[in-house]
Amino acid sequence: MSTQYPVLIVEDEEKIAQILVDFFALEGFNTKVLHSGEQVISELKENTFSAVILDRMLPVVDGLTLCKQIRQFSNVPILMLTARIDEIDRLIGLDAGADDYICKPFSPREVVARVQVILRRTQTTNNIRDKGSRKLVFKDISLDLDAYVCERRDQTIELTPVEFRLLKAFIEKPGHVFSREQLMDKGYVDGRIVSNRTIDSHMKNLRHKLMQDDEISPLQAVYGIGYKLS
Repeated sequence: MSTQYPVLIVEDEEKIAQILVDFFALEGFNTKVLHSGEQVISELKENTFSAVILDRMLPVVDGLTLCKQIRQFSNVPILMLTARIDEIDRLIGLDAGADDYICKPFSPREVVARVQVILRRTQTTNNIRDKGSRKLVFKDISLDLDAYVCERRDQTIELTPVEFRLLKAFIEKPGHVFSREQLMDKGYVDGRIVSNRTIDSHMKNLRHKLMQDDEISPLQAVYGIGYKLS
């Protein structure tokens, strides 16, 4: 599977970066590599990428800071690489806006596979745009399933792919209480198993993004069970 746009790999260890380049090339992907964080933002503003592979520990600007900066202007999928394996560190990455978190040592095939899952979904969406816009609407929240855009009160809300899929599930069943286990299935289409705290981290970000004018978020936590759109 190839992609129209290259993958940006930001990794200060040259051997790891080259391994990723080689494995992406085997699947027909083009890549660009940066070995420090100082040029990442300008690169993303000047060029279009299908995904970003972002190391957590980078010279000049660290991966978490970059992730937060990227999310201020782009919804490009971000997979963060880290040598730290504790759960708190993973949750910090998700809070910063990362879509996924991969711990070193990792399988380069898995990295490529995760990017492919994201791009298959994106390409499917793009292929049906000419059939007319499909939208889900709940009160003043709308999801354009073709353009992959979320709006509330005519303001665009930047969502990560996982957040978009979670909100889609809620809008399809307003008032329904989803357990964390159900939200895992809705948010991660490749069937991977994530922790309840990972889902809570995504929900925290999503609830905050949907708040406007300091009002209560329409996404509510149901104690001991999960979440609902109310």
